[in-house]
Order: sequence, then C-alpha cells, then structure tokens
Amino acid sequence: MTGGANGADPGGADGVTGNGADGGSEAGSESKAVSEAKAGTGTGAASGGVRARVRTRDGWAVQHAVLTVTDMTGAQVLRAEADEQGVVHSGQPLPQGAYTVIATAVGYAPAASTAMVTASGRADLGALVLARQGGVELPPPGPWTIDPMHSTVAASAQHLGMTSVHGRFTEFGGRIEIAQDPEKSSVEAVIKAESIQTGNAMRDQHLRSGDFLNVENHPDITYRSTGIDVAGPDRWTVHGRLEMHGVVREVDLDLTYLGSGPDPWGGQRAAFRATAELRRSDFAMNYNQVVAAGIAAVGTTLKVDLDIQAVQGESLPF
Repeated sequence: MTGGANGADPGGADGVTGNGADGGSEAGSESKAVSEAKAGTGTGAASGGVRARVRTRDGWAVQHAVLTVTDMTGAQVLRAEADEQGVVHSGQPLPQGAYTVIATAVGYAPAASTAMVTASGRADLGALVLARQGGVELPPPGPWTIDPMHSTVAASAQHLGMTSVHGRFTEFGGRIEIAQDPEKSSVEAVIKAESIQTGNAMRDQHLRSGDFLNVENHPDITYRSTGIDVAGPDRWTVHGRLEMHGVVREVDLDLTYLGSGPDPWGGQRAAFRATAELRRSDFAMNYNQVVAAGIAAVGTTLKVDLDIQAVQGESLPF
C-alpha cells in the first residue's frame, strides 16, 4: 500500500478568495479576502488565484486544511480553507510574482512551498503533501516479501461453546506488491496446511485429517487478492480468493498498516495486521460432533488473525 495517490480532483470545489490587487486599502482588502475565502465567494473564481489539493502521503484528502499565502515582504495576502475533498481554490487573481504558501492542519506538520503567480494572476500548486504528526507513512512501492520468522498466521474456534482453541500455521510465505496507487496493490500467500499446531498432538492430527484440512489431498492453502479498497487512514479492505480444502471462496481481510522502518540486517520492513472470519461449512469442513443439544464440540466459525512483517525486495536476506 503506497503513497502518492491523489485521487480525483473535484473541479469547481468551494471557491476561496484572496485580497484584491487593485492597490486599495491593504488591511480592508485582506479582511475581505479572508471572509470571502471562508465563504467561497468573490469574483473571478474560475480564472485566477491559487489552486491546490492538500493530501497525506498515502493519498488521503486533508479536509479543512488552511493555506496561508504571503508575499516576499512577509505580508499575508491570502488565507484559504480546503473543502471536504482537500481542495483549495481562491478565485481572485493575485499580482504576478513569487509567494510563500504554508499549509497547516490539525494533526499534521506544517509544509511550506513557493507559488509563482503568472501574468494571468493564477498559480496551480498541484498536490501539497502533509505528514502526519506521530502517524505512519505508507512504505515505498515495489515488491515486499513476507518474513515467516517474524510473522504469525493464527486461527481460533470455539470449543464446547465456552472457550476458544487457538492454533497457528508455522510454514507459510508470500509476497506483497505495493503500487503507486495503494488500491492497485496486491498480495499472494501460500500456507502449508500440515503445519497447523494447537499445542495438542492428537488434536493436530485430527485437524490434518479428512474431517478438516485433509492435508494429504490439499497440502496448500492459498490466498490471492483481487482488489483493495480504502477503509480509513491506515486501514484497507483486501478482497481476495481463498482456496482451502479444495474449495475457493471470496474472503475479505480487514487490514491495518502498522508502519515501516529499517531492520538490524540493513533492510527495510513493513508491518501489517489483518483479520477475517470464515465459516467451516463454506470450505466443506462439515465435521460437527454434537456434545449436547445445540452445542458442537468445535465451533462453526473460525477467526483468523494475521500479524505480518514484510521485507522490501523480492527475497529474504537470510
């Protein structure tokens, strides 16, 4: 999941207006400009002024960010607020020249840039990127390899309708391809079904049998993503196909990105957490020993929890 996705630019967003450039009272013009900027009024909204899209590094609009524009003397000539789409569009032309633009928003570090206003009185700044304060940024695009030594693939099911039995798979691998547009990223993973461990050898053998995973005939559990949707800051819904026990079903993962950084071996790592719920019957695992009226020995729903570390590159360093 990568940064740099600016999204659609909703043209004609709320207009915001700077002060006049006609040599009138600077104080009065500035006051009027700020009022018009907040109200989205003023003249010439389609032809002049400063236009920008304020975004996070992972492509989210920063709603109600504030742009402050000053001239080369340090005097404020415009203060404008972004709309719900993170778009700032001041309507009134500014005098030709260089200006300093500072973008601010609650929870983000301020960012400064230079705007060159042309003879038309307009400057299009494109995307202004703000970094979250204390937040996480998406990892750089490219291939990332899942590190099974520092990852966990776990599942749990109810036992006797009271407590949960927890298990994990110890042999698995996969690859994450992070795209420039996060929603075009992909993931593939393969789990060795026979590697299931619950802490009880007899139970593990039963889970490997034809009543459940049938590892002799279906040794691999595979997952391949088919699409990714944004669910919120640092959260994504991964759509994909899970093949288990010879059956393929559509399964969504609720994915949270936890951050990235260097590791002790000179590489870069990214961390993710994902959850899902599966029905055993959807994968033809219909074992259903009933120990009492309405109570099954093993619950029909599996809760899947994934804690994943991925290393940047097409292979692991060791």
